[in-house]
Amino acid sequence: MAHMEIGYNSYEGGIPWQFGNMSELKYLDVADANISGPIPNQLSNLTKLESLFLFRNQLSGKIPWEFSKILALKSLDLSDNLLSGPIPDSFSELKNLRLLSLMYNDLSGPVPQGIAKLPELDTLLIWNNYFTGSLPEDLGRFSRLKHLDVSTNYFVGRIPPDICAGGELLKLILFSNNFTGGLFPALSNCSSLVRLRLEDNQFSGDISLQFANLPYISYVDLSRNRFTGGIPADIAQASGLQYFNVSNNPELGGIIPIKIWSLPYLENFSMVSCGLSGNIPPFQYCKSVSVIELRMNNLSGDIPESVSNCKQLLRMDLADNNLTGPIPVELASLPVISNLDLSHNSFNGPIPAKFGSSSSLKLLNVSYNNISGSIPSNKTFRTMDQSAFLGNPKLCGAPLRPCHHENGISNGLQLGSRRAQKLAWVLILCAVIVLFIVAAVFGVLYLKRGSKGQWKMIAFNGLPQFTAKDVLRSFNYVEGLETLPTLPDSISKVVLPTGITVSAKKIEWEQKEMKVMLQILTRTGNTRHKNLTRLLGVCYNNHVAYLLYDYLPNGNLAEKIRMRRDWETKCKIVTGIARALCFLHHDCCPAIPHGNLKASNVLFDENMEPHLAEYGLTLIIGSSNIPQKETGGYRASISVELHMDVYNFGELILEVLTNGRLANALETARNTQREDLVREVAVENGIVHSSLFQDEVNSAIEVALLCTKSRPSDRPSMQEALKLLSTGLKSTTNGRALGTQGHKA
Repeated sequence: MAHMEIGYNSYEGGIPWQFGNMSELKYLDVADANISGPIPNQLSNLTKLESLFLFRNQLSGKIPWEFSKILALKSLDLSDNLLSGPIPDSFSELKNLRLLSLMYNDLSGPVPQGIAKLPELDTLLIWNNYFTGSLPEDLGRFSRLKHLDVSTNYFVGRIPPDICAGGELLKLILFSNNFTGGLFPALSNCSSLVRLRLEDNQFSGDISLQFANLPYISYVDLSRNRFTGGIPADIAQASGLQYFNVSNNPELGGIIPIKIWSLPYLENFSMVSCGLSGNIPPFQYCKSVSVIELRMNNLSGDIPESVSNCKQLLRMDLADNNLTGPIPVELASLPVISNLDLSHNSFNGPIPAKFGSSSSLKLLNVSYNNISGSIPSNKTFRTMDQSAFLGNPKLCGAPLRPCHHENGISNGLQLGSRRAQKLAWVLILCAVIVLFIVAAVFGVLYLKRGSKGQWKMIAFNGLPQFTAKDVLRSFNYVEGLETLPTLPDSISKVVLPTGITVSAKKIEWEQKEMKVMLQILTRTGNTRHKNLTRLLGVCYNNHVAYLLYDYLPNGNLAEKIRMRRDWETKCKIVTGIARALCFLHHDCCPAIPHGNLKASNVLFDENMEPHLAEYGLTLIIGSSNIPQKETGGYRASISVELHMDVYNFGELILEVLTNGRLANALETARNTQREDLVREVAVENGIVHSSLFQDEVNSAIEVALLCTKSRPSDRPSMQEALKLLSTGLKSTTNGRALGTQGHKA
């Protein structure tokens, strides 16, 4: 036997030592199989073995030094286990090794110098361990490194000077260590770089990146370091830049580059606490920018009116600067603006009334300025805390003090005259009648409300034991209980007692359906998977329920579908979705169909890990057809939903691979020759010259077309689809250990 794949199961015990007798074996995959115990030394007898994948298990003990005898070994992935001890020095004998993935273990000690001399090594992933010391000085000199991730360890020292010498380094991830020194000369000639993460270290000196020579760079995070000298002026030439963060480099200084907003794909620009001075440059283009964070600097001048060009702006934080002038009315016209913090500046004039008609605004903080006039009186402003408006003596209106208005009747009613007395009695009588009518209406509403029954609360794992009253009070504070968005696609962000933030979804039901629906919700609430959004609790009465989910801060796939991503990130998204669906379909009993799989129901957490949302709700919404006991018809209905999930998954694959170009265009894909479709996707993802990646594109497209076959019986199960993806994307998914715990890189 030369090829053995037995992973993605749930075995008991460890790896049989007898596997070491399979002398012809070239490929062994026992990943994600619930195996435990030490790795048998006898596996070193597999001298023809080229690929060994044991990731995502519970293996413990040390890495056998005898693995150095497997000279044919090209790929070794032991990530996401409980392994301890050092990387064996003997690994320097593995001259054919291309992939070494040891992330998410308890490994320690320095990285052996011999690792740097492995001539074929292109991927080294050892993040989230306890490694110490410096990286090998020669790392990158003798091999063509493509992916290096050593984040979240205890490394010290400088970046190896030849880290980019191979000319193919795509990702350099070093965050959360104790690295020191500058970026020169290590990164002075790194034109292949796509992703650079150096945050949370002790780097210093100038940001000596030549952005004009970084045509592919898309993500740069240098925050929480000690850089000085400002931002390089040529940053505007980094045409592919999407994310730039240098926050918390207090001595950085300088000004905001004049043409920064002209970058066509820039989405996030963060320079919090950087000692910036000067003005905010005009927003001449600002096509894609969604987040601007410039708080705690020394910026002056006003906000340019050209901010109206920033149609995608969600959040702007300009707090703690020296900005002046009126608040531009153009800010109020931005279609998706959600959070705007202008506090602790010197803005003057009124709050533009147009903010009152903004449908997207959640928070406007103008505290501690010179704002005057009245606060807009619409619902959005009524739900904001008064702390957002304090420190403005000339500002009035809820939630601050009432605004003073002169009464049109100079001295009230002049009761001295008989006519005035008659008028007074008429007004009093009218007031009594009005009060009576109001009391009657409230009585009817009270009785009607009482018919809804008592509010109750079910909390699942992950949510403290709040009462229904606690939760309802939080709703009132944030959105107003009776005005929470309604189905089908609305979600509200709610802050519960103790500060826990959740997403709340409102559904309506009939009392006769409530028992069955609560049973379904309870089963969903006890379902846990790393790629599912957790249902944390249900607050309900006889007619209404609020479903409380984990709040995920980074939006959904539909919002970000046109964002440029590298091939590996797309594979991570597709594989994460597949794992979640496979879990719902095959590990839950009975199976739980998603029922509404689409890009807007794929949410991203703080690590940009995909999570499926709103799964299983088709069993609840419109549940009048759900019988009290499972019948053959009910099971058949679930079967149809499962097949539909597979179909929608196939469509989603094409949507992700083409940045949304083939969304809802399945016929176009079917009518295109396979070779042409593969070539189009390869070109779109910038991997046209890589035969390895093109094979992966072909595999992904094949899975998509299988999943979308017209006859449901011809489609694969999600278990089969996941296996096909795991095999077809093996170099990518194992290179990044997709499906393991989330990671910020």
